[in-house]
Amino acid sequence: MKAARSYLFVPASRPERIAKALASGADAVVVDLEDAVPPEAKATARAQLQAWLEGPQAAPVVLRINGCDTQEFGDDLALCRHPQVAAVMLPKAERPEDIARVADTGRPVLALVETAAAIDALRAIASAPGVQRLVFGSIDFQLDLGIDGEGEELLFFRSQIVLASRLARLQPPVDGVSTALDDEALLRADSERARRLGFGAKLCIHPRQVAAVNAAFTPDAQAVQWAQRVLQAAADAGGAAVALDGRMIDKPVILRAQDILARAGQQTPTPPKETNP
Repeated sequence: MKAARSYLFVPASRPERIAKALASGADAVVVDLEDAVPPEAKATARAQLQAWLEGPQAAPVVLRINGCDTQEFGDDLALCRHPQVAAVMLPKAERPEDIARVADTGRPVLALVETAAAIDALRAIASAPGVQRLVFGSIDFQLDLGIDGEGEELLFFRSQIVLASRLARLQPPVDGVSTALDDEALLRADSERARRLGFGAKLCIHPRQVAAVNAAFTPDAQAVQWAQRVLQAAADAGGAAVALDGRMIDKPVILRAQDILARAGQQTPTPPKETNP
């Protein structure tokens, strides 16, 4: 299944916004019971969301629940078992045993890496059963570590998340939000940086961010054309060594071409095995 490129947040206390979010073009909508809902409103928001999930307009959504150290956690977990909850986003994911409690709902877990403790336990988190993806909660992470800056200040930590995801054979991780709603150039730059570092998606906090994020994580027409030519040349060669545009096509080039077509949502045929020279 093609991995989501964009995750758009909607407050659970505003279920009337979910339909608009679903129509925004976002690959996944995250209904938020945590930061977007004040403590005194969480029970009401949960009830409103359950009513929406059971209504005629319901569709699969991701549910961001409250942390396992909160009194809301148990009630949130019960709601996670609803058939319209496609996945669960766990904030402050730090321990495999906490992830196991969420995975027991039978839903894939999106583990939010938001603390120093999470980075310290990153590989254990990534390899915990049930985890589908790591998600970088960059804003809370900066607060936890006292980091002032979104760029090179977080490069080491972003790279660690990408590495842990690959070692655990997870989907490429999800980068954090860009808070500037009216700066499309900055959003594009943030998204492109994440893609270059090995992320496969990004969190969005407004529908107008979705198009730019989707574009950043979708190969453009030129890349798709190159990938198609590579795989066609390899197939035509029948496994023999072949060059394209003056460059040899070897296994890493073929794998890159297949990855591009997969991210573009196209078929990725496997060329014949290489023959020994």
